[in-house]
Amino acid sequence: MPEKQQKLEISREHLNVIESALHTQSKILNVQADAGGSGARAKLNEVKRVLAHLASQNPEDNQPSGTPIGGWFGISRLVE
Repeated sequence: MPEKQQKLEISREHLNVIESALHTQSKILNVQADAGGSGARAKLNEVKRVLAHLASQNPEDNQPSGTPIGGWFGISRLVE
């Protein structure tokens, strides 16, 4: 069944807070999934899908910059 989409207006600052919270949640779920939580793995995959969708919708992330993948902080996220 297709999901009903709704347009939502939100400030960039609020979106940054949500995205940061999702990254934190992703780390927690990753630890739980590594400990054998099957439900945690499913939730982790869902959070990762949402984060990927947010990243693809962010016009700032889609424009090339002089720093590679957000600088050192962005690279450290890739390693995790």
